[in-house]
Amino acid sequence: MKELKDYVRSIPDFPEPGIIFRDITSVLQDAEGLHLAIDTMENLIKDLDYDVVVGPESRGFIFGTPIAYNNRKPFVLIRKKGKLPCETVSIDYDLEYGKATIEMHKDSIKPGQKVLIIDDLIATGGTTEAMVKLIESLGGKVVGVCVLMELAGLKGRERLGSTPLFSAITYEGK
Repeated sequence: MKELKDYVRSIPDFPEPGIIFRDITSVLQDAEGLHLAIDTMENLIKDLDYDVVVGPESRGFIFGTPIAYNNRKPFVLIRKKGKLPCETVSIDYDLEYGKATIEMHKDSIKPGQKVLIIDDLIATGGTTEAMVKLIESLGGKVVGVCVLMELAGLKGRERLGSTPLFSAITYEGK
């Protein structure tokens, strides 16, 4: 029986020399790999008390929606600026080479709701930290972040403070 890590394709020297790119498309393209990814992530958060699942565009949608569905929880989108049709709240944050803006519908999180963020990856933690701040700006409380992969060498976990991080796969390097 294959382990979840066995489904991830590692591509050396992409996008630049010295980087190993962890490609999730190989997980998604294999029915058993996808099934194992969702089941593993769900198992990590099985004892977590949450009201709503939030997932960022676009891979957070892939993993967050089935987890929300299986646990009968609502699913809330976080998208890039300009993609949502109703009134939004947004946050700007720094990327390695520039800035980005994410947003969510202003009415998507109710004050006091316990929120679980689901995503494919945490690396430096900048995007995840921005999502937490955005959710908190609406009165939500992030009770956990669950990712398929963590690149531990980039120390994204440290940017979450006391918010629990659940990783299905942890790569020690960058």
